[in-house]
Amino acid sequence: MPSKRKPGKSEASGASKPSPQPTTTTTITTTSATPPPIPPTPPSDDTQTVLDRAKSRSAASRPLDALLHQNGGALSALSRQDQFAWLAARIASRLAKRPAVASLTTTAGAAAVARLSCGGGPKTLKEVWKVVNELSLPLRVAGTTCARKRGYYRNGEGDLRVKDFEARWEKKVVVSCLAVESRCFRDRRERERRGHKEEKTREQVIVTEQEVLEETRRRKEMAALRRELYGGGVGKDGRLATDPEWDDVEPVVLEEPEGALAAIAYPADYAEAMAYLRAVMQAKEYSERCLRLTEHIINMNPAHYTVWLYRAANVFALKLSIPDEVAWLNRVALANLKNYQIWHHRHLLVENYFPTIASDPSTLSSFAAAERSFLQQILSHDTKNYHVWSYRSYLVGKLNLFGDADELAAIEAMIDDDVRNNSAWSHRFFLVFSNPAHASPGFAATEADPKVPAAVVDREIEYAKEKIRLVPQNQSGWNYLRGVLVKGGRKLGSVEEFAGGFVKGLGEGEEAEDVLSTHALDLLAEIYAEQGDKEKADLSLTRLGQKWDRIRMGYWEWRRKCLEAPA
Repeated sequence: MPSKRKPGKSEASGASKPSPQPTTTTTITTTSATPPPIPPTPPSDDTQTVLDRAKSRSAASRPLDALLHQNGGALSALSRQDQFAWLAARIASRLAKRPAVASLTTTAGAAAVARLSCGGGPKTLKEVWKVVNELSLPLRVAGTTCARKRGYYRNGEGDLRVKDFEARWEKKVVVSCLAVESRCFRDRRERERRGHKEEKTREQVIVTEQEVLEETRRRKEMAALRRELYGGGVGKDGRLATDPEWDDVEPVVLEEPEGALAAIAYPADYAEAMAYLRAVMQAKEYSERCLRLTEHIINMNPAHYTVWLYRAANVFALKLSIPDEVAWLNRVALANLKNYQIWHHRHLLVENYFPTIASDPSTLSSFAAAERSFLQQILSHDTKNYHVWSYRSYLVGKLNLFGDADELAAIEAMIDDDVRNNSAWSHRFFLVFSNPAHASPGFAATEADPKVPAAVVDREIEYAKEKIRLVPQNQSGWNYLRGVLVKGGRKLGSVEEFAGGFVKGLGEGEEAEDVLSTHALDLLAEIYAEQGDKEKADLSLTRLGQKWDRIRMGYWEWRRKCLEAPA
């Protein structure tokens, strides 16, 4: 029975006679096969990445697979000798992975190995080894080239150059060694606390000042190496207590009352981070490490309002760059689209930043353009995001962008893209009719404003009509038209002809009557009521309830009753 080692010819000839086998066996012809193709020369270590090296090693250990690949992956495309060689390599590789089975030495064991590995008898297995020996085929093959997908190279290590990867690995070894030494120090300190004695001298265990200094140096070195290897942040492994940077902080642990009915099961990392946050907030500390602590907690819980407020306090106290903080905030916002706290934090940043750029038109314009670009980006993910639109309205007022052509053009582009985007219509109304240049302060959106120029009102009426013609049944356009008429102090009857264009043959029979927009018919009912023609108003509302908008029949009936009520 052959073991995992490749047997020589003398060993093959001296094998014991196997027990009788089934008459059907697999026979491998040992005529000369095509020599395996020589793998391409791998690039030098100066440019070769770890994944490149893995691929080249895999190719070098699978020479016949390369031959198979050259022939389109079809085994039938190979010559008979090459097929036998490929099969022999697979069988030998399988045996090499099963040392416990391959080490069987009895006759019955040899037969079992032969059946498991190649489906034949010991004679067939000997021929397999003969082919392997003649072609010098490797028994053990390197791992597959999909190492990145399997997570073998984390943190982008697979894309590192080989020498950089080896240097990184050496640093990991150093960190591991330092961690072992640190563990020994902590164990010794614990033994001192418990009053243990030295095993050899039987004297009291005492941690010297020199040992403490060495541990401090050791932990700082560990922290520096971990930041270099795994990035910044706080408590990368969820153990702030082992980070030397936080040695001077006594965490304030939240203690739930004993037997609490609904105690919150906080994750260990989160509970620890919050304990340190309470400590630094009580001490009113504002520092770079506190800023990193807030980032760490926000990554775990981006809706923690208190953490956001404390982060803002740190940014302002340290006089950090507001644009840099906004750039960081952009990444967080894109990952948490529905988070309100992010936009409140942005609001605070702008309030703090605006006084410093108010007298610099160039910087103010650049900041406004950058904010608009980001808002457009985030609204492309969710065009109806209330928090974003609320912040956008605030930004327009703060930076005085009412008359900004780019802001108006951006909103028009959104309406062109989706004429039913009611949020964009509302923002346009705010831009036009809250502009201090031609709007009276303190007037509500539903109040007529005599200060608004007639030219602006006419322009907006035509804009609304243009969009309504595109989609007559879109309520957003009709609501905007009503709002413009009210704000401009115009009668609804001024658009009677326009609204009537969407209603034909009202009350003239089922076949003659045609309503292209129920919103137009609703507006006509109000126009007729405004003109005192209650009969036409009643007919309009009746037809809406009976045919054109039956789902809201109760609402239309209520409107009809309102016509009968005294003014």
